[in-house]
Amino acid sequence: MMEVMRYDTVITSYRRMDAMKRCAGLPIRTRDILKGKEQQSSWVIKQKKISLANQSIPESMKNFETERLILKPASREDAAFFLQLYNMPKFIQFIGDRNLRTLEDAERYIENRFRPQFDKLGFGNYVVILREREEKIGAVGIFEREGLDVMDIGFSFLEAYEGQGYAYESAAHLKATIAKRYGVNRLSAITTEDNHASQKLIEKLGLSFRKHVMLPGEAVELRYCESD
Repeated sequence: MMEVMRYDTVITSYRRMDAMKRCAGLPIRTRDILKGKEQQSSWVIKQKKISLANQSIPESMKNFETERLILKPASREDAAFFLQLYNMPKFIQFIGDRNLRTLEDAERYIENRFRPQFDKLGFGNYVVILREREEKIGAVGIFEREGLDVMDIGFSFLEAYEGQGYAYESAAHLKATIAKRYGVNRLSAITTEDNHASQKLIEKLGLSFRKHVMLPGEAVELRYCESD
């Protein structure tokens, strides 16, 4: 069996070699060895701190990350962003009017609609943040929705960030992550008949059209798609 030399034994050996090198006029390496050991120890300590910090965060509050994006669980601090996002003309046209008129409306909506599902299931609606500029650009989520037996995936983005692949990148990552962590492998998605951009994205995510449905509180029939 190979013996593992203790650190102090290794340093003693290097010091003896240094003494021999000094006589021969060769460069001394002991300081470099000690310095390298200190740097390694600092790195290990830093990694342990990061690991402990991550362990202290509840599962339902953890971020997910892709190459370009951060998916952060929606919270009250995002009220101003949702007030902007949910009042976009295209959001109201294709998804509906959530009647958010003030910051307080948005805060209540987050607390009453988003947070309970996080507490119950561990996942829900996420704010999508552009890593490069730490800018909030949209939202993506997997929801329990009244009138649907299968959990629903949904997404919405500020118009300035449409057509750049952010919706697919965030939705595909969330879909895969929730399947792996929570075993949710079957998903549905709903869109209006004229929301062609969302229909293409839903198809790209692996969901196909099954039927038309009328959900509680909706005034029109919606296209219902489900994962294959």
